[in-house]
Amino acid sequence: MRKHKGKLISVITVLVFALLAGCSGKSDYELITTSGTGPSEAAQSNPLTEYRRPANYYYLLDAVEVNGGQGVCAEGSYFWVSGTRTLAKYDKNWKLVALNESPFKGYEREVNHIGDIDVYNNELYVGAEYFADGVGKNIQIAVYDGNTLELKRVFPFDTSSGQIECSGIAVDPDNSIVWMCSWAADESSNYLYKYDLESGEYLGRVQMQDPPKWIQGIACYNGNLFMSSDDGEADNDEPDHLYRTTVRRDDTECVVKLERTFVDVLRQGEIEGLTFDRKNGHFLLLYNRGCRYIHGNYVGYYDGYDHEIKEIYIYNARNA
Repeated sequence: MRKHKGKLISVITVLVFALLAGCSGKSDYELITTSGTGPSEAAQSNPLTEYRRPANYYYLLDAVEVNGGQGVCAEGSYFWVSGTRTLAKYDKNWKLVALNESPFKGYEREVNHIGDIDVYNNELYVGAEYFADGVGKNIQIAVYDGNTLELKRVFPFDTSSGQIECSGIAVDPDNSIVWMCSWAADESSNYLYKYDLESGEYLGRVQMQDPPKWIQGIACYNGNLFMSSDDGEADNDEPDHLYRTTVRRDDTECVVKLERTFVDVLRQGEIEGLTFDRKNGHFLLLYNRGCRYIHGNYVGYYDGYDHEIKEIYIYNARNA
């Protein structure tokens, strides 16, 4: 399968959308275009008639293969991607500009896993932990330099929270909160955990009503929290989902609603981290395909694959 190099949807595809819009007299789409040789496989696989959508629908533009299969974040003209044991930085054209393959130097407590990440003021916020057999320990909120990708400081983790795993972290600067979520298959994953952005003080947890299962990532955008959920069975070609909730600083519970079903990925696999590229009005989603996992552990490849492919799916999300 060919690798995507990060070009956006082509002029050819845009002309098709324009013709469709002309038939209806109104365009449902906001597209960002550049010249190219043709639409990507991801764009081709998205049927136009499947979603004639509400205003907050996310339209797939393209997909980019990256180094890292855990999380993604964006700020200004740069993107950062986390792997289980790596941190990578990309420029606006998705060219790799920095890579840290030893991100666990400087920790006092042993860690071996990074989940979904976020960035604020050119600092990376990382939920690091020692992960084994579906359970995490030594959970820590770590902050890295956005340029060097080196560890700068670590926030204290409050064990009284009951959180036993950290799959993702998100910065909410409007409420001065760092949010953490859990992938674990127990009651602790029914909550979102909040820490003060400035002091690192634990502020409590928020119970989710109808909580998603197997949460892989979290992001804050326009006053809402968004969560990616690995709740589809890839063996049965079932899609994963995006959820949305609204939480204020003093809330103790929140209502979670389904936001989107990802039927348009190249092949169903494992959904991971997510973020919003505010500069371009894009929603970015990390999706892995090719590998089979049970309880977070690798158990082999699907037919036709000899390695795992890690891709960022780029969606238009100006109305999210």
